[in-house]
Amino acid sequence: MLLCGLAWEASTRSYLRGFSDAVVPASGAPEQTVESILTWMAYGPARRAADSPGSFAQRDPEETLNYQQLLRVCGTATNAFVNLARASGLDVRRLLLLNPDRSAKHVVAEVWLDGRWAVVDPSYRILFRDARGRVLTKEQLRNPGIFRQATQIVPGYSQSLTYESTSRVHLSGIPVIGRILRRLLDWAVPRWEDEFDWTLMLERESFALVVAASFLLFCSVATRFLLSWYGDQRLGVSRMRFREQLRRAGAALLTSPDGVQSERYDSLTALRAAETREPLPKLTTGDR
Repeated sequence: MLLCGLAWEASTRSYLRGFSDAVVPASGAPEQTVESILTWMAYGPARRAADSPGSFAQRDPEETLNYQQLLRVCGTATNAFVNLARASGLDVRRLLLLNPDRSAKHVVAEVWLDGRWAVVDPSYRILFRDARGRVLTKEQLRNPGIFRQATQIVPGYSQSLTYESTSRVHLSGIPVIGRILRRLLDWAVPRWEDEFDWTLMLERESFALVVAASFLLFCSVATRFLLSWYGDQRLGVSRMRFREQLRRAGAALLTSPDGVQSERYDSLTALRAAETREPLPKLTTGDR
């Protein structure tokens, strides 16, 4: 799984770098890069149309960047923007807008511009600014007056997409244990959402596979060493080390038949002697 994930992630990054080179100017400020991506999303070349958009992977940038229906939906549009912005060298992360019951109502992105996290809405192709042209953060957009002023230039922008409650990881969407898990994490590590960069793991399937496979590999290796230690220390069952397996395989391939028989005899005799606590008998040439 890990090898498959690494190959998939390398392929995805290579694809995104090529896509970024075609869309974003080679030299430009981070703010210009954001505007270039949003302009491409709004006025770029014709994209393919999908008969059933729901059948596509929602977290695969190779899909979200190429189908017009996916670029209109907030979740997949944000996925396309986040992955393309990351490939262009920007610090970017996703942001969920929540209803009072903590269900997600909209997905936007935050980009590090001018020393702060500016809010971008990829589905509406807008980088939020105030009347003076300065980029706005989610804290500023919680102000109803600033929010109304920033969104009035966007035709049809819903005034219900407010920023009173936000999140980066939608744990409440996990059945049964989601809300409990969030409360535990908020109690144990109050800033757990900000301390770790969750965006790529949640917005790129190939990266999520690498993380999951790495975790499973670590657990498997740890379990193997724990069982080996328990067998050696508690049960008295010694496992054959990998180097010993290689040595025996090499001996079987490279030594003569007489040598193999001699080694086999020595091993069996040593095992019997260990079981009976008797001294090892000497092996004569005739016995060999």
